[in-house]
Amino acid sequence: MRLTVLSTLLFAGTALAAGSVQATGELNLICSADVVICEQMQGDFQKAHDIKVNMVRLSSGETYAKIRAEARNPKTDIWWAGTGDPHVQAASENLTLEYKSPMLDQLQDWAKKQAESTGFKTVGVYAGALGWGYNTEIFKTKGYKEPRCWADLLAPELKGEIQIANPNSSGTAYTALASLVQIMGEDQAIDYLKKLNANVSQYTKSGSAPVKAAARGETALGIVFMHDAVAQTAEGFPVKSIAPCEGTGYEIGSMSIIKGARNLDNAKIWYDWALRPEVQSRMKDAKSFQLPSNKSAEVPKEAPKFEDIKLIDYDFKTYGDPAKRKALLERWDREVGAIAN
Repeated sequence: MRLTVLSTLLFAGTALAAGSVQATGELNLICSADVVICEQMQGDFQKAHDIKVNMVRLSSGETYAKIRAEARNPKTDIWWAGTGDPHVQAASENLTLEYKSPMLDQLQDWAKKQAESTGFKTVGVYAGALGWGYNTEIFKTKGYKEPRCWADLLAPELKGEIQIANPNSSGTAYTALASLVQIMGEDQAIDYLKKLNANVSQYTKSGSAPVKAAARGETALGIVFMHDAVAQTAEGFPVKSIAPCEGTGYEIGSMSIIKGARNLDNAKIWYDWALRPEVQSRMKDAKSFQLPSNKSAEVPKEAPKFEDIKLIDYDFKTYGDPAKRKALLERWDREVGAIAN
């Protein structure tokens, strides 16, 4: 009898342990990174877990709008990647859930600071500096001078040769807007963007789209995160990345669990998994060259290094505040978007 009871307890314990690792069911994920890394992450996770991932790729601005609209009836469990500002905004509006991952101690200080500043409602998964990538063949053929600084992008010969995303939909472009405000002051930054508008041929929906267009020869230059430009170079396109001389902002790509997540346990499993060093080391295989947040993850040799870039002390708290974001975007719409080509 004792043996039977002991065997039953051992079996139950084993089954419980197995269940905690091999969770089943589904996970509704929004991914705000490039679609290639989104699909790689989805595939890798599903291979390691008995969980079906329903993944949608949306820019970070679109995701923020979606989870706000669905706050009373959330359809998303977890939001992975995309610039940190909208994640911080979602946290401040109580749209995301506090979660202290057991992986936190393994992360870089900037990733832990991101978590601490939001009451552990978001965490940094990667980082990347803002800059641009230009098509070297177009610049050589047309005799353009290499633009080293923000001021150089106003050169008259670059009329119609630049693309940047719309800051209403793109976290990349919002980071650019907030960075310029911090570098120049708000009035001067808006004045700069009004002048830059003469050289912008298109405001794209996605943050990485401008440099992909430059790689294909559809435009000369795209204002993007530098790792997105490096990714095009790695694909064999004639793209050179530049960090602006006056200084530049940077993103902390983040991850958040949505408040009211229907598959909360599975969301936590993804969260912990995505912070593992071997998972972050795989990002380079999808030509994703950000700086990983886990200290033990392999840093891609192609990744732009922060120590080589003049970074501003980007104020994530101020520019992650919903009221500040709303005011800045309204001013951009009124004074820049309204005169867009």
